[in-house]
Amino acid sequence: MKQVTFAPRHHQLTNIHTWTPDSQWLAFDVRPSGASFTGETIERVNVHTGVVEVIYRAPAGAHVGVVTVNPQTEKYVFIHGPENPDAQWHYDFHHRRGVVVENGVAENLDAMALTAPYTPGALRGGTHVHVFSPNGQLVSFTYNDHVLHERDPALDLRNVGVAAPYGPVVPEGQHPREYSGSHWCVLVSQTTPTPQPGSDEINRAYEEGWVGNHRLAFIGDTLSLTGEKVPELFIVDLPQTRAGWQQAGERPLAGTPDTLPAPPAGVVQRRLTFTHQRPYPGLATTVRHWVRANPQGTNIAFLMRDDKGIIQLWLISPDGGEPRQLTHNKRDIQSAFNWHPSGNGLGFVLEGRIAWCDAQTGDITFLTTDHENAPSADAVVFSPDGKFIAWMEDTNGFRQLWITETGR
Repeated sequence: MKQVTFAPRHHQLTNIHTWTPDSQWLAFDVRPSGASFTGETIERVNVHTGVVEVIYRAPAGAHVGVVTVNPQTEKYVFIHGPENPDAQWHYDFHHRRGVVVENGVAENLDAMALTAPYTPGALRGGTHVHVFSPNGQLVSFTYNDHVLHERDPALDLRNVGVAAPYGPVVPEGQHPREYSGSHWCVLVSQTTPTPQPGSDEINRAYEEGWVGNHRLAFIGDTLSLTGEKVPELFIVDLPQTRAGWQQAGERPLAGTPDTLPAPPAGVVQRRLTFTHQRPYPGLATTVRHWVRANPQGTNIAFLMRDDKGIIQLWLISPDGGEPRQLTHNKRDIQSAFNWHPSGNGLGFVLEGRIAWCDAQTGDITFLTTDHENAPSADAVVFSPDGKFIAWMEDTNGFRQLWITETGR
């Protein structure tokens, strides 16, 4: 094990794509905690030399965090809060955006349009946890809507969206908080405030993961027949042409004063898991995790309790069928997870240590021992070359970044 940051402050890794493509640098932000959005810089550290560089410094009282890296090129994307925040407009789920930095130049990812009729390709709220597709062309995110939040916060449902490289998008309205974006942005999930119990309808879509370059899986909250929340796994097939991204379906891409932005024509969410009758229904969202497909796009991994109530790793085909229980541990998996670039294994926290799980057998090999403090549950991330795995751990009162060799 090797500690790679030492400064007396916190260092926050995102749950995926934290390494530069050359496997030399880890990108991070400096929020004091995941729930406190007060960091002012996006930075990176060389894992071999310990050299730290500032990638971006937020201006005008704004704050930034949750950085990921394009897997193909040295390009960074992260959450950016409002400049010059005030009592009416400050950082919130529905008041944030993605910003991309490449070669030191920053530009907005998503446009914000707050004046009706709204602008196709723009959004009316805030985006969060921006993740590039494997080929680096698209960016997924979760979304909350300002327009419906102003009407009734209960109508502002979490959704999943995608930014496609077909901008720029320039809003035509006059609201002082509107701005342009480099990408064409749409929602790809569909939610309703009142799902029919026992149906495939959901009131929340979140924790998405890429399945190849043209599919996106996510967790959706269904309701059981008795009205209990049951998180299930869903998937959408995405357009593959500019025209496909820009073609509206039955409802406007940009939304209306009464409705959320809607997916493009032909984007229909499909339910993959049906767990309502299991002893422990639903995906195990008590451990926050993002669903993750292997690099081959043939298996989606997620966490779910076994019949004894233990949180295990499960696999399912993106085309459907019965999920397969991969791990048979005696104790809960304790963290988010990621696939090794080979697709041969996955990494996560188990029994307070960094564990390697064989993707075929589910056998566990521990990569670390004797942690002074347990690794953080938020992020366990392999380097693109597969030789290292990174995580966060509290050291002398501050969250620091650590790596170890995988031997693979």
